Amino acid sequence: MSSSSADTPAPEGPGSASGAPHLPAGFWDTFASQYIQTGDLRQHIVTGGNGPPLLLVHGWPQFWYAWRLVMPALARDFQVIAVDQRGMGLSGKPPGGYDTGTLAGDLVALMDALGHQRFAVVGHDTGMWIAYALAADHPDRLDHLAVAEAPLPGVAPSPPLWGLPQLTTSRLYHLMFNQLAMLNEQLVHGREDIFFGFEFDIFAANKLPDYAVRYYIDTLRSTARSPPPSRRTSSARPSG
Repeated sequence: MSSSSADTPAPEGPGSASGAPHLPAGFWDTFASQYIQTGDLRQHIVTGGNGPPLLLVHGWPQFWYAWRLVMPALARDFQVIAVDQRGMGLSGKPPGGYDTGTLAGDLVALMDALGHQRFAVVGHDTGMWIAYALAADHPDRLDHLAVAEAPLPGVAPSPPLWGLPQLTTSRLYHLMFNQLAMLNEQLVHGREDIFFGFEFDIFAANKLPDYAVRYYIDTLRSTARSPPPSRRTSSARPSG
């Protein structure tokens, strides 16, 4: 079993729940932010509530904060664990390991460290891909699985990427752009407002409040490695 947060510092600064803006009233009466060390990867979680464990897996380019508005209600019936995926938020950002199988393994290691043999998972956006991989690779660990809001590579039909109307092109271009090695991060580094601001603006079904967009972008900027790491990532749409 992996070690827990006993020998790691408390989360603070951009990306930590203690500095998050506009949390629901009484949020900190229920939830706590902490680091969990799982092998070589340090994972950041925000957890609270009573009941069976429920793991919340966010989308791109978000972190635990995407779940903030539903966490208090869920905590009435579950022990809620909102995690920052590898490479996002305050979790570790190693140069590799961003395939869905490895990301799913990260979450199994996390739940092992927390002492949960079986648990429920909700996966949203790219978190849907990771949650699906978790269910496929570790079916004995899940009590329930809920996924939403992304096509599932290898299962759902792949969206076409050529000869599309302009609006569709603007919504899908990033799937290829984010898979480039190194060049994409060099282009975005220092221009996070432009790139991520556009992503949040075009994809959110309901426009996100300015404070939320600013918090996401500021955290992405402040927690990025410099110079940007060379790695391949896949992405879908932000919406929370």
